[in-house]
Amino acid sequence: MGFDFLPEVAAALAANEPVVALESTVITHGLPYPQNVETAVSMEAAVREGGATPATIAIIQGRIHIGLTAEQLEYLGTRAGTAVRKCSRRDIPLAVAGGEDGATTVAGTMILAHQAGIPIFATGGIGGVHRGHPFDVSADLAELGRTPVTVVSSGAKSILDLPATREVLETNGVPVIGYGSDTMAAFFSRSSGLPVDVRLDTPEAVAAVIRAHQASSLQSGILVTVPVPEADAFDPDAAEAAIAQATREADEAGIHGPASTPWLLRRVVELTEGRSLQANVALLRNNGRTAGQIAQALARM
Repeated sequence: MGFDFLPEVAAALAANEPVVALESTVITHGLPYPQNVETAVSMEAAVREGGATPATIAIIQGRIHIGLTAEQLEYLGTRAGTAVRKCSRRDIPLAVAGGEDGATTVAGTMILAHQAGIPIFATGGIGGVHRGHPFDVSADLAELGRTPVTVVSSGAKSILDLPATREVLETNGVPVIGYGSDTMAAFFSRSSGLPVDVRLDTPEAVAAVIRAHQASSLQSGILVTVPVPEADAFDPDAAEAAIAQATREADEAGIHGPASTPWLLRRVVELTEGRSLQANVALLRNNGRTAGQIAQALARM
């Protein structure tokens, strides 16, 4: 499969300058228009603040794009809620062969970033094991176990079963780094209470682990969990109450599988009167900035 590189991204990669990959499901399946486009633009700006070039990845009319123009971001944003395919590993060839529009998930972005030569990817929260449905496991966890890309996120989405998700990460051999924290971040909230494999406090320390991981030729990813900024963090008890109610409603309505995560996130936004959305947007920007700093430190090595 051929890639269409944004010229700025192609130039940065050719010059061995730092590049950070960004997903596109946050645009089409995560946030409403126009906030989805505003957040995508601000996340790209945050990556630049961190010292790297952003490369938002998506499939548009069957073509894989590594880096999007402002017009393409707007196009995807206005397509939110329509038949844009949510692209994980299984879906990429379907979208390409069918000439479809496709938004890449964490797993899909990892695959395409790795193939494009981008070692670092920033997102909000990874997928995981769904509450009450232990066999409903996101492909993100499998991808982290087999694709050597470092994912900078605020842990797994807190609508999930976080202890089970942490166990699967361990089973898949994924190092979990707490960035400035002794525990794994919990998306809307700063801590899940779950342990990390190591706490690291600087971009240089994380870059050193990535370099050692690369030198070992390990075919797995690294998860860097970054707590949501304290000023934007959502009260964990209030968040848990909203998540529990949304989960019950989803079960009653028979909403499971790929449709459950976007539905649950939207419902939690409603139940928290927008507070969870504020935290979500803040952590996306913060993670983009942090990933840019790590990418710059890695490039300096």
